[in-house]
Amino acid sequence: MELTGKFAVVLSEEYYEDLELWYPYYRLKEAGVEVKIVGMPGVESYMSKHAYPVKPEISPGEVDPNMVDILIVPGGYAPDRMRRHPEMLELVKRVFNNGGIVAMICHAGWVPISAGIVKGKRVTSVGAIRDDLVNAGAEWVDEEVVVDGNLISSRSPADLPAFCRAIIKKAEE
Repeated sequence: MELTGKFAVVLSEEYYEDLELWYPYYRLKEAGVEVKIVGMPGVESYMSKHAYPVKPEISPGEVDPNMVDILIVPGGYAPDRMRRHPEMLELVKRVFNNGGIVAMICHAGWVPISAGIVKGKRVTSVGAIRDDLVNAGAEWVDEEVVVDGNLISSRSPADLPAFCRAIIKKAEE
């Protein structure tokens, strides 16, 4: 497997976009990555926008940011909820500052905005949060995937193949 020995976390919350959580989750597992679903303590499961459940395996406080090679923030309505949890924001910020990959897709940009890591970065997202990213100091472009250092971004589920290829390529470096 191309990424055996790597560790990834996927953030979860209510109303996540199904494909944006599960596609990277399984693609990373297929590549040999150990992947854990992160959710808030005491939550048994979260439902997606289309009522598909995901069970958190670990809370943000239980994750050692120094051990995380890849952190995925799926879109949907979940990022609006994720950014309300200081523990999730701290995890994102620490993984990013430690050089781990932070990958965001669609509306997921709200989480890195709230974590304070997009200023001066070139990013993409769904058009609906373009102004939010620009106002946070990012340079927004309309491309299927953008890699700026250890920050990777994509626009929508249609971009998932390019998004996952970029994550895996960056993780191989």
